[in-house]
Amino acid sequence: MKAFHHLQFGDLAELIQQKHLLGLKAALCIPTLNEEGTIARIVETLRKALVDDHALLDELVVIDSGSTDRTRELAADAGAEVVLSSAILPFQGSRPGKGENLWKAVHHCQSDLIAFVDGDIRNIHPRFVTGTLGPLLLDPEIAYVKGFYERPLLAREGVDPRGGGRVTEILVRPLFDRFCPELAALHQPLAGEYAARREILEAIPFPTGYGVETAHLIDVWRRHGIRAIAQTDLDERIHRNRSLADLGRMSDQILDAFLPRFLDPSSQRSERPPMISVAEYRERFPAAAARFRKSA
Repeated sequence: MKAFHHLQFGDLAELIQQKHLLGLKAALCIPTLNEEGTIARIVETLRKALVDDHALLDELVVIDSGSTDRTRELAADAGAEVVLSSAILPFQGSRPGKGENLWKAVHHCQSDLIAFVDGDIRNIHPRFVTGTLGPLLLDPEIAYVKGFYERPLLAREGVDPRGGGRVTEILVRPLFDRFCPELAALHQPLAGEYAARREILEAIPFPTGYGVETAHLIDVWRRHGIRAIAQTDLDERIHRNRSLADLGRMSDQILDAFLPRFLDPSSQRSERPPMISVAEYRERFPAAAARFRKSA
C-alpha cells in the first residue's frame, strides 16, 4: 500500500493541470447532521482555496440528513450547494445514517472523482481534500485514498495528543489484524476524509450507518487488491470527541458491516446496494450504464 504526505500535493497548479490533462472533474461532499458550529468555516475555507482561488473542485456539496439546527442555512450562505439526503432518489426512500448520505452523494455528484470530509473538523485546511485527491490525479493505479492524522483527545487530565481513534484501536484494527492483515496497515481506517473514483464507489454496497468506511475498505480490497488503496498523512485533525455511548453505537454498526463480509452473510442489516444497480443512476450516467452492461 502506497503512503503519502499531504505536502506532496501542495502544488495546486500541478493538480489542476493534471485534472485537465486527464479530462476529469472533482467533487467534494460533506455529509452533515447538526453541524452548525463548524460547517460555515469548513465550506468558506475550502470554497475559497479550492473553488475560487484555485479551481480544483468542480462541485462542493453538503448532503444533510435532516439537521434541526442551522446547518443547512449556514452551509448555503457560505457557498455550498446544499441538498437534503431525502430529496435524492426519493423513490428509493430515505434511511438515517452517514452511509445513506454518502450513497446518495454518488448519485447526486456528477464528477469523476469524489472526495469526502466530515462536517465537524475544527482545524479545517485544504490539505484534507488535496491530500486525498492528489494520489488519484497523479497515480492511475490508485483508486481509493484514505487520510490519516493525529487525533487529540480532550480529557480531565488535559489533552492526549494521540488519544483519539478509540474505536479503531479497540475494535477495527484487531478485526483487520485477524481477518484481513493487509488492511491493518491503514493508520485511520475510519477516517471520514477520503476520495475515490466514481467507478469504484458505484460498484460497492453502502451500509447506511457508521459501518460504511469499514465496508468500503473490505470491498475495494477484495475487488481490486491492496495496491488500489493508498493513504495520506494529513497531520492533525481536531474535532469533537464522542461519548462512550456514541462509540458503542458506532462499534455496533461497524460490526454489522464486518460480520456478513467474513463470518455470517445472513447477519446483514441495513445496506444500500451498489449504486450501479439502480436504474435511475444508470439513466443519469450513460457511462455507468455501459459499465453495468459489460459486467452483466
